[in-house]
Amino acid sequence: MHELKYCPRCHSTFECKAGNILLCQCNTVILSEREKEYLSNNYDDCLCAACLNELKLILKNTSAGEEIEQS
Repeated sequence: MHELKYCPRCHSTFECKAGNILLCQCNTVILSEREKEYLSNNYDDCLCAACLNELKLILKNTSAGEEIEQS
């Protein structure tokens, strides 16, 4: 089942396809363990693919203990 969701980071809408994860927009974003840990510690729901990619870039350019500014 597909669900219209709001990204908790940028507040845009996107279609979550958790019922068929291979077709979901988030499936195109490959996350490292550090990125997954950051997301689970800071968000309670799915983010849009644009925010996932943006956070990947931000995390790539920050050290492990550095604070990341929330949008």
